[in-house]
Amino acid sequence: MTVFRKFTAKFHVVDHRTKSNMFALLTKRILLPQLICAYRCRSTSSAESCGAFDLVIVGGGIVGCATAREMLIRHPNLKMAIVEKENALAMHQTGHNSGVVHAGIYYKPGSMKAKLCVEGLKLSYEYFCKHDIPHNKVGKLIVAQNKDQIKKLDDLYDRGIKNNVPDLQLVGKDCISKYEAKCQGEKALWSPWTGIVDWAVVCKYFANEFQKMGGKVYLNYEVTGFSEMTESKGKEELSPILVQSKDKCIPTKYVLTCAGLHSDRLAVMTGCDLSPRIVPFRGEYLLLSDSKRHLCTTNIYPVPDPRFPFLGVHFTPRVNGEIWLGPNAVLAFAREGYRWRDINIRDCIEMAKFPGLYKLCFRYFIPGCKEMIKSIFYPLAVRDLQKFIPEVSFRDVKRGPAGVRAQALDNNGNLVDDFVFDGGKGSIGGRVMHCRNAPSPAATSAMAIAKFIADKLETDFKL
Repeated sequence: MTVFRKFTAKFHVVDHRTKSNMFALLTKRILLPQLICAYRCRSTSSAESCGAFDLVIVGGGIVGCATAREMLIRHPNLKMAIVEKENALAMHQTGHNSGVVHAGIYYKPGSMKAKLCVEGLKLSYEYFCKHDIPHNKVGKLIVAQNKDQIKKLDDLYDRGIKNNVPDLQLVGKDCISKYEAKCQGEKALWSPWTGIVDWAVVCKYFANEFQKMGGKVYLNYEVTGFSEMTESKGKEELSPILVQSKDKCIPTKYVLTCAGLHSDRLAVMTGCDLSPRIVPFRGEYLLLSDSKRHLCTTNIYPVPDPRFPFLGVHFTPRVNGEIWLGPNAVLAFAREGYRWRDINIRDCIEMAKFPGLYKLCFRYFIPGCKEMIKSIFYPLAVRDLQKFIPEVSFRDVKRGPAGVRAQALDNNGNLVDDFVFDGGKGSIGGRVMHCRNAPSPAATSAMAIAKFIADKLETDFKL
């Protein structure tokens, strides 16, 4: 009997210790993070900023800001916020592109990209004129240099007509100079509705309108995770989702992420699959010297090679008077790697572990090597430009700005060339929508994309 009592006493001691350990683990891993986040909400934010929002949009690029504006136009009573990790809006893809207003020529007829681009083109010009945003409808020439390219050019024309691209026309060899005096080629496609604008300026106009309608914009807010508050005012009410940052959090009913270069990472935070993965490709531009700017007054593009994912090196006038030449396409060693020396260890490790990247590199090994060589020895890129305007020499160019494209890849190394929307798992994931891929021409299409996403938010979240 004594032995039994000693045994049971020992058992109860172990049992109490086990319960204590389980409670400590529960407190550390579940309750403590929520208490800390709740404290941050109360201590680092005002009551106005911390009161639960109806919708928080993660990402202050042009798609996020256009969607925020569209949602408040439709639903002026919604409490909404945009959170952006940088100290200003439009700091990455929106602020590092060529500034072209695309007409919708290249895209597969009937595809979402084609429809949204043509719709976005018209909406954009209306918006520019309404708000006196500097822009110029300079047009675009797509120039064929040989018989093979002429056949592809004719196919592009047919595609553009099917896409309802306005006022598209074919131009014979002798008439090319009427549109660009110094340009040479065998045949060309003229798109008078293609234009130029500073998309970062447009993005900030969207954000200003959003704020005037009552929306909030929080800068320097890098999202580190999402969690659900266990407290709720009633059984029928949704527990707020906490949009967490390093030293603060914002509660909201629903979340939309439009995070561009980091879209896959945010998606994984709510239980989404890792694919499609974002792989950064840097596009480097050259600048034409002031003395040769008169040679180019319109966009001049080559006929794209359908085997490759990019449009090729082209001439692009800018609203500030500069002429950009490019871009190329080289693998970047950081998601925000605007220079060769920009290397991010985490980004490199993720790319090294991704089988889709190896398959892509194997498929485009020779063209990829050529692009890297031209990137290092940039005068070599001038040879491609001289096919269109022979008067340009390597002495007339210098290194210019660069952008990084968030290229979505699947596990087989295929380029994801259409829009991808995703939702996570569980009670949080069901209230978070991720825009995982908004491919070029996302800036031109931004206002049309915003309408599409707004429709989807209304349907999925019953807003």
